[in-house]
Amino acid sequence: MYLPQLAVAAAGLIVSVSAHATFQELWINDIDTGNACARLPASNSPANLATNKCPLMPGDSVTVEMHQQPNDRSCANEAIGGDHYGPINIYMAKVDDSLTAEGSDASWFKVSEMGLVSDAPDYWATGKYRFMSEDNCGHFTFTIPEDIAPGDYLIRAEVIALHVASSPGGAQFYPACFQATVGGSGAAEPDTVKFPGAYSASDPGILINIYTQLDSYAIPGPDPYDGTSPAVAATAYPTTATWNTASQPTAVPSVLPSNLPGAGSSGGASAPASTVAPTTAAPTTVAPTTAAPTAAPTSGSSAGTAAQFAQCGGIGWTGATACQSPYKCSVVNPYYSQESLTTMFLSFRANPGR
Repeated sequence: MYLPQLAVAAAGLIVSVSAHATFQELWINDIDTGNACARLPASNSPANLATNKCPLMPGDSVTVEMHQQPNDRSCANEAIGGDHYGPINIYMAKVDDSLTAEGSDASWFKVSEMGLVSDAPDYWATGKYRFMSEDNCGHFTFTIPEDIAPGDYLIRAEVIALHVASSPGGAQFYPACFQATVGGSGAAEPDTVKFPGAYSASDPGILINIYTQLDSYAIPGPDPYDGTSPAVAATAYPTTATWNTASQPTAVPSVLPSNLPGAGSSGGASAPASTVAPTTAAPTTVAPTTAAPTAAPTSGSSAGTAAQFAQCGGIGWTGATACQSPYKCSVVNPYYSQESLTTMFLSFRANPGR
């Protein structure tokens, strides 16, 4: 699966840079498999194929983990920075061999999604307490459908950032791919879509101004296979942490843990014994709190230098406005300016091939 490419239209020149963030690690029933079955890019080049298939069973709980830098699992850093608010989608595709299958040739069905969580005030799946910050450390959990047929699958995990999506081409896509094999005795064949093709630049969930009050949001793509999606709450979203950050590992296993059920028998992807002790996430004990309504934006700025590709201005922005050389603060819309390599409009496009 190819990761987002930063396209800068300047005298016909296309410039590629590293993506803001990617899903890099995967957990199975609270067992950390690290990046053993993840297709990871060095930058924006085609991803390197993993040598393992993560063994899964119908009903397994699977967690994908996003970070901004390779091998950085620190919960002190935002999973994806710059107010990249938007939905999270999880897809699966049945393939002959997940070690070699091309994502652009596969047929995908959605298994999980989360979009606008609350409209009092607007709160997104990638919001601070839900996903981005140290409270949840970039984790998103879903369940493998109970009745899908056994065999090899690719798993596509993606964030769609909508902070500059009020004009065509502004939405930013952050997909990642994991290789898996699923056991069981199911026979279901869900309806599928193709990538590219599942989304359109004019879809109401892709071309949207999130700086207006929203009462609903149409998550891009098909409905999840089980037909359920979290409803938009009319009350402030509870800021309950869903991840025990005290148990967050720092090491990144690159081989499947030896105590993972099915490891070493994943249909041709024999896994060597792990040299990294598997980590189990303990249940969180963080007490829930309630998010206070967002205060009305105020004008002004504060001292400091914005991080690369982070927000650096806009109506109501009170954070850093200075940029690191050679970056400049580019106006994307009245509500959002972003540090970039040029003063021209930036857009991320994803080629969900490998």
